[in-house]
Amino acid sequence: MTNDPSTIAGTPLPPSRTLPFPPKASGSFVGRTLADSDYAPLPPQRHLGDDAPNIVVILIDDAGPALPAPLGGAINTPTLERIRGEGLGFNRFHTTAMCSPTRASLLTGRNHHRVGSGQIAELANDWDGYSGHIPKSSATMAEVLRNYGYSTGAWGKWHNTPAEETTATGPFDRWPTGYGFEYFYGFLAGEASQYEPNLVRNTSTVLPPKTPEEGYHLSEDIADDAIGWLRDHKATAPDKPFFMYWATGAIHGPHHIMKEWADKYKGAFDDGWDVYREQALEGAKAAGWVPRDAVLTPRPDNLQGWDEIPEEQKPFQARLMEVCAGFAEHADVQAGRLVDALDELGYADNTLVVYIWGDNGSSGEGQNGTISELLAQNMIPTTIDQHIAALEELGGLGALGTPATDNQYHAGWAWAGSTPYQGMKLMASHLGGTRNPCSCAGRTGSPTTRSRARNSTT
Repeated sequence: MTNDPSTIAGTPLPPSRTLPFPPKASGSFVGRTLADSDYAPLPPQRHLGDDAPNIVVILIDDAGPALPAPLGGAINTPTLERIRGEGLGFNRFHTTAMCSPTRASLLTGRNHHRVGSGQIAELANDWDGYSGHIPKSSATMAEVLRNYGYSTGAWGKWHNTPAEETTATGPFDRWPTGYGFEYFYGFLAGEASQYEPNLVRNTSTVLPPKTPEEGYHLSEDIADDAIGWLRDHKATAPDKPFFMYWATGAIHGPHHIMKEWADKYKGAFDDGWDVYREQALEGAKAAGWVPRDAVLTPRPDNLQGWDEIPEEQKPFQARLMEVCAGFAEHADVQAGRLVDALDELGYADNTLVVYIWGDNGSSGEGQNGTISELLAQNMIPTTIDQHIAALEELGGLGALGTPATDNQYHAGWAWAGSTPYQGMKLMASHLGGTRNPCSCAGRTGSPTTRSRARNSTT
């Protein structure tokens, strides 16, 4: 680095703008005795204006652009539709085709290799750009905002700590609380069971508040906890702005959701992924999401067409997508509970909500569809007989009250979910893994003002 002003674009920031800010000076004087001393503390330092907005970032996992109904898909997402309707919709939020790199870029505003996140955290290594260590020279949004006076909290999926550092003994400096978040509740890895997750609160491992048999689901839990945090904030620091990072485990595999949510989509995907792509493209055009002259990319040669699937297997493949759809809608509804809480607590008048639909495209890691997505990732297939036998239990609980399957849909559905692109998660080419929908709403003013903003969608 150089201090030569001629090498700097624009006016350099004054030294006082470096973070963290210098500590507040003392206005008091200490003499030899109490009588000789003067106690006159200076007022608290303020680095924000009175109208500094609250910021809420909602991030859905492994979701392609052709799934939500507001963008032409088949999955009901009322919260995404609500945020887009109140503000702006963008169809080219740049992702990196993988979870950890996208999240590191989102949190720091920098290229993922620049912040040591060129690969997922489980594969962090000694190569430059792949260490999994976000350097202290690249502050996260949470660190910057906390220094300026924000309260900061994160919920759900983290996936930015090297796997060997996620044990109960740390080290903890690369956990969320080491990167500027004053509070964290969620899981550190890339995926979790939605019924039996390995949870962390700040730097302590904790058990879920109830069992699967008692109705536990991770998406609901992180919504409950975030709403509780908001209520505490309202009670103890109502004048202090906050930054919330709320990232679901949905719709990353395993696709776990209660049967009634999956049943809402019965029959919706019986025509298969080739037909779904055609319908999704027309829906996206009607929604103004893609240009009217957009055409579908061809199906990759190594990907089965729906007509190539044996008839007796099609109910299993269609049900996998029904489960995924119910899982996605359920996650969106939990995000809606969080947005409702902002309204109920009086924060709607000065809060920026950023809703990102997917940290990469849809995931094809299920290969040919599976009831054990970790086995599929390790190239260990489950059998067709096992698939058919598990048809009625997909995504739900078995007789023992524990998850019956760890299912993931066929790569054909991932390809369909990334319509009109050819690529998907893990593929940095063909855009399907690197372009995701993002909606932003500055929830300010009266409902009438917000209604007028719906005409500003782009």
